Amino acid sequence: TLLTGDVMAVVDFTPRKLEQTEIETVKESIKEFYSTGEGKDVNITSFFFRVKGGKGENVKPSSELLFGEPHVYESLLNLRFRISAEAFFQVNTAATEKLYQLISDWCNASSTTTILDVCCGTGTIGLSMAKNVKHVIGVEMCPQAVEDAEANATINEISNATFHCAKVEDVIHKIMSSVQSSSSEAGDAVAVVDPPRAGLHKDVIKMLRKCTCIQRLVYVSCNPESALDNFVDLIRPETGRHKGSPFQMVKAVPVDLFPGTRHCELVILFTRPTEV
Repeated sequence: TLLTGDVMAVVDFTPRKLEQTEIETVKESIKEFYSTGEGKDVNITSFFFRVKGGKGENVKPSSELLFGEPHVYESLLNLRFRISAEAFFQVNTAATEKLYQLISDWCNASSTTTILDVCCGTGTIGLSMAKNVKHVIGVEMCPQAVEDAEANATINEISNATFHCAKVEDVIHKIMSSVQSSSSEAGDAVAVVDPPRAGLHKDVIKMLRKCTCIQRLVYVSCNPESALDNFVDLIRPETGRHKGSPFQMVKAVPVDLFPGTRHCELVILFTRPTEV
């Protein structure tokens, strides 16, 4: 982590035909090398050993803390965030702050706004806006990330954020009811979606369109080509399958979080026709 100086390492290990005693020997040698041996100067503060199955093996990866702290921490936009080994977190802190500030500006949220944070990870985007809005509702399928998000709300003394651990497509109907309820009394709702490379499930896009209280949507894509179907479904004319007033693509800005590579995060603002 850039600002706090924490260092987390996760070693993926495929045992193949090794006996458990041999695996334990490997773990001890790694632990010794990085804690007291030649590798100690790396100053790793959190070291995990993750066993994975080989090709064709249906083995769920299991992580074990070999030494150090179970989490690392980073400061972001004057907030402190806990990060687990299985959770996703942007590593370019300075550029991430620029990204989140852009998202916040485009959300144009107020004290009556409900933020729907889809694929929220450790809660960074929603929590960075929480103190200026009515309510934050986050959805994330990684259990460790949701635990981090809840811990991060507590660490930063934020009480108006709730998080749901599930695939978005499995709970979107229930979540949208919460959004409608939260924004029903002279309020509005803004959706921020930051999905994996493949984009959002089609059912999620359909529900976002049907939710009339969402007049503004900020889409963060790390792979616009893969998410193209999402963009089309948001703006296509209303049909029997895609109900609700379509969004309009207003503007898009790339944010370079990965200098020296061809990758960037593309931030796109969608609004309903009545929203300028």
